[in-house]
Amino acid sequence: MTPTAPAGIPATGVPRGAPEGSEQHAPAPRGRRRIDWSWVGLTPFAVYLAAFLVLPTVLALATGFVDGSGALTGDNLAALVDPVVLATFANSTWVSLLTALIGAVVGALVCLAMLGLPETGIVRTTVDAASGVLAQFGGVMLAFVLIATIGTQGVVTRLLSDLFGLQIFAGGAWIYALPGLIPAYIIFQVPLMVITFMPALSALKPQWLEAHLTLGGTRRGFWPQIGMPVLAPSFLASFLLLFANAFSSYATAAALASQGSQIVPLQIRTALTSETVLGRENLAGALAMGMIVVVAVVMVAYTLIQRRAARWQS
Repeated sequence: MTPTAPAGIPATGVPRGAPEGSEQHAPAPRGRRRIDWSWVGLTPFAVYLAAFLVLPTVLALATGFVDGSGALTGDNLAALVDPVVLATFANSTWVSLLTALIGAVVGALVCLAMLGLPETGIVRTTVDAASGVLAQFGGVMLAFVLIATIGTQGVVTRLLSDLFGLQIFAGGAWIYALPGLIPAYIIFQVPLMVITFMPALSALKPQWLEAHLTLGGTRRGFWPQIGMPVLAPSFLASFLLLFANAFSSYATAAALASQGSQIVPLQIRTALTSETVLGRENLAGALAMGMIVVVAVVMVAYTLIQRRAARWQS
């Protein structure tokens, strides 16, 4: 039995009066969804992260809970409340806070000075290039530069002594102790601030200043009323990044302060190399775990603040 089309609709399936070529076709059956292989390009980076970040972090966290024989113990964690360990955490904290604050303020002023310069100008490009290099400048090279300039027999030290009679080491060779880390860290903290804060400062729209002036405001009042409140999340996020950068720095401190363990990274080195730490062979793991916790909390706060700051930057 042959089915018949409803009245008013031809058997071809096209309503009467419809333009030619408008035949109605049934939707084609969906084929199998194609597999997206774009993630394969991230495999080398994922292997790199797993080998040099995830695995060391897991080992550091795991060794903090076991003793030399591999048995579970809480003695390593109990060492975190030892007065000596607490003093190293306190030293790392105040040095990181101080250098992060100085680096953030000086770096923000540098960004503000470059704000009116053309992005492709020679000054702006030179500062950007120098910041990218100096932000990664550390370790033995940075220690050598400091010793050669402001060391006990450095060029600047001798000039100050010969020309002005100023003895900057009259109270002792502080450059090889904890205070010597302050100028060393500032050298790479300021460029890092320039790199991280300049995009936020460049995102300020000129229309906001024009609207402020139209509504009766002044150029001087723009920054405390609009500019600084808008930039505050980005500034705080950059400050936290600088703090985490200083708190986790090791190479510069190891090359400059060869004696003592004034900060946490150097205390971890002592725990790994010392032969006098008996019964707490994995003390370095507990110290690393405490350090990871501090840096993780700071970076989570940085991420949340940066996400809030990115709302108006986009």
